[in-house]
This record gives sequence, structure tokens and C-alpha cells, in this order.
Amino acid sequence: MEHISSVSLEQEKCRGCTHCMRRCPTEAIRVRNGKSKIIPKRCIDCGECIRICPHRAKNAICDGFSAMDGYKHKICLPAPALYGQFKNLDDIDYILNGILKCGFDALFEVSRAAEVISDYTRLTMYQSGLGAAKPIISSACPAVTRLISSRYPNLCDNILTVLPPAELAAKTARSEAMRKNPGLKSGDIGIFFITPCPAKASYVKNPDCVKKSDIDGVIAMSDMYFRLVGEMKSIKKTTPIMSSGIIGISRAAAGGESSALLNSKYLAADGMENIINVLDQIEVQSESFLELDFIELNACSGGCVGGVLAVENAYIAQARIQQLRKYLPVSQNYAEKDMELSELRWENKPVYNPAMKLSEDTKTAVQMMIKMEHLIKNLPSADCGACGAPSCKALAEDIVRGEAAESDCLIKTKEKRGENK
Repeated sequence: MEHISSVSLEQEKCRGCTHCMRRCPTEAIRVRNGKSKIIPKRCIDCGECIRICPHRAKNAICDGFSAMDGYKHKICLPAPALYGQFKNLDDIDYILNGILKCGFDALFEVSRAAEVISDYTRLTMYQSGLGAAKPIISSACPAVTRLISSRYPNLCDNILTVLPPAELAAKTARSEAMRKNPGLKSGDIGIFFITPCPAKASYVKNPDCVKKSDIDGVIAMSDMYFRLVGEMKSIKKTTPIMSSGIIGISRAAAGGESSALLNSKYLAADGMENIINVLDQIEVQSESFLELDFIELNACSGGCVGGVLAVENAYIAQARIQQLRKYLPVSQNYAEKDMELSELRWENKPVYNPAMKLSEDTKTAVQMMIKMEHLIKNLPSADCGACGAPSCKALAEDIVRGEAAESDCLIKTKEKRGENK
């Protein structure tokens, strides 16, 4: 099935400056005819191109508040990163009360589901199937799981096959709503996740762990923030709503998931360059990494608070989360002892799905590979990007696919002109 990306490009704003092409971690961008082009099959929706574009030509595709229309019962799933966006806040209930004033009938904190998942993972991490290979790699960041499945075939078995917090939150919220409101049918309920990044918006369209996500729509955190600011000003006294603790809201920042496992043999890395370095080291069986039990990887620097749809600086938001933790209990949600494994586990096993096959036909693919290797030897290895591809290897691949020509390499073209003089 074709991957549905959550990153869009406004051609009229694009200046063909190559900033996005150079920073894309999966080489999913080319610059052709003075405009950038996103290759959906390669894109993991990490949002790095949105972050780096000086002309704001890249945008995340999310739902507007109008997507709530038509549902009888509307439920909001606030990501814990939302709590770090507001200054001078000492009570998360102000945010939660404000959400209910934004047109939602109920809410379910993603941090609640995160605590259940942390508890369950801590209790069962060494059981077969949660991540058959060591070290276990967190599945909370959709950009990371998509990167692994498209680029690291030997690491698919390392992925933690426990639902991401937002998916479990949606699943539980729907069940609770139907139990509390017997007249409601599943289709009457609209569940909307407040996302800090396009990767989580993309997850809903392309869920890798379930057949169909229980999340009905995704609203950008920046959109929710500006609506909330106005609603929160009118709140004089809050109604107690919050029902999660330190472990849950700590998932907003890098290291929060790992520390909740109460295991010292873990590593937490954030930022695309860093996580690719870590995955490369695990793939080559580096002893330093193999001695770890758990690895937490976040595509955004600082964790979810660093998402491109967040409003506040990631490190300021992280500091605010730290401050909000002070008076909270450690956790308020736990996995039930008799909980069925199927309630928390992936429906689909992680599989290797290479982003770009040269050809479905093996013989043709081998021939294209041979031609590609010959081209690479003849290209200057400058990786200058002037051809519109991020590297000479990428240009060679484009050439064998018929999407570029050797003459696109300006260095080679200049050399030939010099030979002809």
C-alpha cells in the first residue's frame, strides 16, 4: 500500500534552495527545475524539512477542528508535550478544563496510557515477542519505526511490539465512552489526538501496528495551543480531571520512557542524526550497544516537546514539564494482572519494507545495481547537491531509474567542456 505522507509542499513558496534536500535523513527530497520534490516512499514524516525550510514551503497535514463535525461524542487525546507549551502554569487541570471548553465532550490523557504501557513493558520486557532480539527498541516514535522497517531489515525483530500510547489511549477512551453512554455506537464517537509532529499524524493514516487506528483525526498542537490560550483565560476555578503522574507526563521529553522502566541498562537518543548513528551501531553488532536492554529513540531533538508542531522551544518546554512533575504521584495507572496480551500488543508483526526497490524483478534489479555502481565510480564523489540529488549515490540511483541524467552533474559537465576545448 502506498504510504500517505503528512508533509506537504507549497510549490509557489519553494525557492529550490536545497536546505531541505541536504538535511533530509532518508534522502526523500530532490530539487528539479528549481523546485523541491518529496518522494513519499522514502519520507518518514520526521518533519525535519518543515523545521529547516527558510521559506516555509513545507507544512504538516493535519485535521482542522471542523473534522469534529458529525460526531455525537467528541474525545480529545492531549499528548503530554502539550503541557510544556504554557508559561506560568502550575496546574495541568487548567489545560484539561480548557480542552473541554474547545468543543470536546470528554478527554483521555495520553499520559494515562503511557503509564499503563510503561508498567506492562517493565513487567514483561524479557518475554518472547515484545522484542525478540536484544536490545529492545521503543516503538513510541512512528518516524523511528518507519525508518527501521525501510532501512534496517535486521532490526525489525528488535522493535517493541507494544501499542504506542496514543493508540492505546484511543482504544481505551472509545471503550470507556461506550460503557458510560450505553446509547453510543462506536461510529458516533470521534477521537482526536493533539499531535506535536507530522509523524504521529501520518501514523493514523498508515498504522503499522494495527489494521485500523482507533484515532479518527489529528489536530496540530499549535492549532490547539492558540485556541486553548483564549479559553484558559476565562477559567476561574478548575475541576479536577488529571489522572496521571510523573511517569506519564515525562514521556513528553527524551529519556522519559526509558527511566520509567527502572532499568539502568538503557540508552535514550534524540535527533535524526543521533538515532541513525545508534541504529547503524546496533546493526553492525557493536558490543557497547548489545549489552543494553532497552533503547529509546526520538526523531525530534528533546523528544516530543521538540516536534515541529509545538509552539515553545523544546528545552523550555522540557524545563516546564520538569517543574510540573514536582507535586505529582509517580504513577496513577497500571497494567491489569489479568489483561489480555492482545489488548496491548501489535496486531501486525514488524516487517522489512524497503522504501525504494530498484525493480520487482530480481534480474532487472541486479542489472540496475551493476549500472548504478559503474555510475558511482564515474561520478566525482563530491556530494555537492548541485545536481538536485543529496549525494552522488542518490544521483546514480535516479539515473538508473530514468529520473535524471549524467549531464545533471555539473562537475562532470564542466570537465567535459574543458576536454572539448
